Amino acid sequence: MSTGITGLDNILGGGLTPNRVYLIEGSPGAGKTTLALQFLLKGVELGEVGLYITLSETHSELLAVADAHGWNVDALSIIELLSDEGLDPEYEQSILHPAEVELGETVENVMRQVETLKPVRIVLDSLSELRLLSQNPLRYRRQILALKRYFATRDCTVYLLDDNTSDPNDLQLHSIAHGVISLDQLVHDYGGARRRVRVAKMRGIKFREGFHDFTLETGGIDVYPRLVAAEHHAEFANAPVSTGSAGLDAMLGGGLIPGTNALLIGPSGVGKTTTVVCCLMAALKRGERCIYYLFDETLGTLLMRSKSLGMDLSTYLDNGLLTLRQIDPAEMSPGQFTSDVRDAVEDEAVTYVAIDSLNAYLQAMPGERYLLLQMHELLGYLNQRGIVTMLVLGQHGIVGEVQSDVDISYLSDAMVLFRYFEHRGEVLTAVATVKSRGSAHERTIRQFRLTHGGLELSEALRDFDGVLAGLPAYRGDTAMLGSPDARDR
Repeated sequence: MSTGITGLDNILGGGLTPNRVYLIEGSPGAGKTTLALQFLLKGVELGEVGLYITLSETHSELLAVADAHGWNVDALSIIELLSDEGLDPEYEQSILHPAEVELGETVENVMRQVETLKPVRIVLDSLSELRLLSQNPLRYRRQILALKRYFATRDCTVYLLDDNTSDPNDLQLHSIAHGVISLDQLVHDYGGARRRVRVAKMRGIKFREGFHDFTLETGGIDVYPRLVAAEHHAEFANAPVSTGSAGLDAMLGGGLIPGTNALLIGPSGVGKTTTVVCCLMAALKRGERCIYYLFDETLGTLLMRSKSLGMDLSTYLDNGLLTLRQIDPAEMSPGQFTSDVRDAVEDEAVTYVAIDSLNAYLQAMPGERYLLLQMHELLGYLNQRGIVTMLVLGQHGIVGEVQSDVDISYLSDAMVLFRYFEHRGEVLTAVATVKSRGSAHERTIRQFRLTHGGLELSEALRDFDGVLAGLPAYRGDTAMLGSPDARDR
């Protein structure tokens, strides 16, 4: 049985076992009511009768929630279980017999409605009111067991909502329910709240364990299942493809290899982003679909800078081959980002993915643990799908000693190192390929510069020592790209 949320169905291996009672727990504001309404509305879509029994919210409040999401709930039956009198201890009732559940006259009316409507899907919101009325754990457990037995005889699937106001060590409901789905929200010092879901228990179903990010937006809940790269292998050709620069192709041992990722690492302003754009242009000219995730600069700045260098991306944006996506650092969770990449690869047939930069990716999601593990899984997924992935990592410093915020070199299949160096009063740039798992790469250091139309690389700087340290010693007569002799040629 579908939950009405595609990502949650995926986590559950297809959906829920019908005719069972499930516990949906989470703090106030975590999204329980929205999740429950999506469950009922999915039933309406399938022609199933849905019933919402509310102890905490009024009928009008539920209608307002549905209206805020743009949902029409006219096909649902919404019953308020407790009146103002029902909350008065003087009117307190308990369940007298499992076959005839009673929580006062209102409960009897609800059960008559269940008999009359014969709903396939039921939501009971929430158990905290029942817990207060019961006054002691024994009576509360008996009430829940009685409700479970009652619904079990009516061939219906039930969501019991609980707001986690009880003792966190009290797992009575967990033992009674057929399955438990926990919703959680984390609030950081800056940015929006991060929400995540975990299937704590599910009898008879092989589900995906762990936490999964989800968002609560207008239109409902979207769940982003945790990525397991090993489940997504695909066959692909692994012949090297050109970067658009003959010199860079030679340094990489023939070009970029599908199913690998290349890490471009160096100080700010050295040319990493422009190199990525050069490779991207080559892929676009071959007719490949590409996506570029921007964490650092704005789309306008990238487009203007690329156009000034003779790499106009607007044509490819118009024909749909290129997607530029600027990430709002404070609003996107790691799971949502991973899901967006997956959608681009699987739904839009993207073969080239660029992430600029990893520094901003890590800073954009402060307080998130295991970001490197998630990046490891994402890169493993892209490699197994035959995607060419380019990653940008900025370093601190200009010349001399430079450092990185994080060491991610072990995740990269190829690593291209950029450095500034000084020569005759000019600040020049050098590039070297220091790692390539897929080919026999050059180990030379070359000067490069940005020109109208792409990159220009010199021959190997064999007459220099100490280029990568930023303070080279010149011991020959190699002409530099930036020197008058080179320009005269």
